Amino acid sequence: MSYPRGTIVRNTTAARINHWITAACFVLLILSGLSMFHPLLFFLSSLFGSGQWARTIHPWIGCVLLVSYAGLIVQFWRDNFWNRDDIAWMAAIVRVLRNEEEGVPEVGRFNAGQKFVFWSMGLLVPALFLTGLVIWEYYFGAATSIETQRAAALIHSYAAIAAIIIWITHVYAAIWVRGSMRGMTQGYVTPGWAWRHHRKWLRSLVATGSPGPRPRRAGENS
Repeated sequence: MSYPRGTIVRNTTAARINHWITAACFVLLILSGLSMFHPLLFFLSSLFGSGQWARTIHPWIGCVLLVSYAGLIVQFWRDNFWNRDDIAWMAAIVRVLRNEEEGVPEVGRFNAGQKFVFWSMGLLVPALFLTGLVIWEYYFGAATSIETQRAAALIHSYAAIAAIIIWITHVYAAIWVRGSMRGMTQGYVTPGWAWRHHRKWLRSLVATGSPGPRPRRAGENS
């Protein structure tokens, strides 16, 4: 895919497709899951045809989410390791929240907030999947006791609430930081955006002559 001249590749086409599959699955899981969570929210099941269909399709979407998020981990884990830059960035979080990023420590491709979202979901998605298997009565109901299923349902609910809160925060931050959504919808950002929000990442790209999203390795063709 070609990008406008003078821009920087933030996310490849494969990464963007993977991201939006994950996002779509998560939204569908929220809607179908909430329809079963409380009678007042049962009306959401009409989006899937009926309560029975919502209950039937919910765990299958969870399976797709697990595979899709595994794809994100494969693509992004290298850039999400915690380091000293993240500690310094968190110490200046008040300035970040005020959108006063001059003077905020430089960070690489992802900042500490983005890494927190990445690894938190990396724990919550498997937790939701495993507890979901225990309460998937059609296939696994006979394999565990009622007490185990009740405990799994409780853990599943708490994990879902935590995941929803993190997802809302993630979406809000993406919209709040102008230019971020373009990086995930169209795949590129401007050098000015990269300089302001991910200056260390930009420096590494310039130093290796890479258009993004990762610095070129020695001997790699330009």
